[in-house]
Amino acid sequence: MDGVSAFLVSFGVIFLAEMGDKSQLMALTFATRYRPLPVLVGITAATAAVHAASVLAGSLLAGALPTRAVTVAAGLAFLGFALWTLRGDVLDEDEAARARRQMRSVVVAVGVAFLLAELGDKTMLATVTLATREAPWGTWAGSTVGMVAADALAILVGRQLGARLSDRSVRLGAAVAFAAFGVVLLAEAARG
Repeated sequence: MDGVSAFLVSFGVIFLAEMGDKSQLMALTFATRYRPLPVLVGITAATAAVHAASVLAGSLLAGALPTRAVTVAAGLAFLGFALWTLRGDVLDEDEAARARRQMRSVVVAVGVAFLLAELGDKTMLATVTLATREAPWGTWAGSTVGMVAADALAILVGRQLGARLSDRSVRLGAAVAFAAFGVVLLAEAARG
């Protein structure tokens, strides 16, 4: 029963912590531009990896992570995503192979973005903290499912926005959002 309790506590804490968090806003932004499935797969993979590391760190009572360098890398990555978004992507719907490559690249882009954004983020730190006192497997599963559930809500909202706005508006809005995330992360790193 210890693992079930850890799952429920971790799910609730991380789900609530993710509401309005930058990674939830990233999920919304990615979903205005790309199909939901590859966005969700990228988020899930990155979340599972980051939260596994968080649980391990919390379980071992490890020292602080070098969050400043990670934050700078994440900020630069988001500025790169902003430029990539402005450039635009061309997806020929008639070519199945090209569509599969696009899906893989979206999964990788979303996964890398989330991995970088989550390192040192409040949900990662919350997971580390939970893992210091809760069962590791339950903490990992609950925190991962809680974050993915919160981000899935953002994906639904992002899809609705993407369906109602022009491609140019979505591309510009997404580029501005990614640039803003990049600037915020670089400012955080500068403050130390």
